[in-house]
Amino acid sequence: MTARRQAPALPNHDPAAADQADPWLRLRRFTRARIALGRTGHSQPTDSVLAFGLAHAQARDAVHLALDVGAVTAALDAAGLAHATVHSAAPDREHYLRRPDLGRRLDEASRARLDAARPRQAPDVVFVIADGLSALATQRHALPLLQAARERLPQGWQIGPVVVAEQSRVALGDEIGERLGARQVVMLIGERPGLSSPDSLGIYLTYAPRVGRTDAERNCISNVRPEGLSCVEAAGRLVFLLCGAAALGRSGVDLKDDSAPALPSASAEAPPQLR
Repeated sequence: MTARRQAPALPNHDPAAADQADPWLRLRRFTRARIALGRTGHSQPTDSVLAFGLAHAQARDAVHLALDVGAVTAALDAAGLAHATVHSAAPDREHYLRRPDLGRRLDEASRARLDAARPRQAPDVVFVIADGLSALATQRHALPLLQAARERLPQGWQIGPVVVAEQSRVALGDEIGERLGARQVVMLIGERPGLSSPDSLGIYLTYAPRVGRTDAERNCISNVRPEGLSCVEAAGRLVFLLCGAAALGRSGVDLKDDSAPALPSASAEAPPQLR
């Protein structure tokens, strides 16, 4: 009679031992970048391939996800902030993705709506909450960032109505700011998703906005998300640039961000968010 072979016992999983065996694993704790993927023969391990597929799907979903305008305007109402909703000349997402030029101009109905909402006194700044290429980022981070920035603006600054924009590109803020007579416009817009950052928010500041402004005439703060630049830090940099642009009389390449020493520490408590 042949004796049955006993299967070898599986070793207990020891993370510390695994880290010692492969020091790259320790570095993966500090970044979402695709490092230390490992290999099986000439291929990547199955878990790395599956993780790549998931990240790619999340990035695609972020691009096509629609902004929940109702939720955004309800939060603005709860905070007591006047607001207006606009739409670019791109009638839907398909046109928006294929025709970037349409996303840079307002449709006729939105132009009339902003002309009617133009304040008598020129606002010092107008904030635009825009979907961009990641409505997910806008939905998650735009309202907390707006609240943090408002709390840091100089006393006496006039804030125009918050504009919620659909199918928007960055340059749409130029026409919005011009029609509202704003001295400065700030676009809070979803950035193009990466494979580890489907919810990254971008901030674009333009002094004296008007149609035809170039990218060299605005300042950008990018990668606003919990794994990147926090809303508190981003708000500090934004207000620094807003004050600098007001003093300088222009934004863009002539306006430098040397605000780092004045930023709050990473442990600073985040301001209350809009509900």
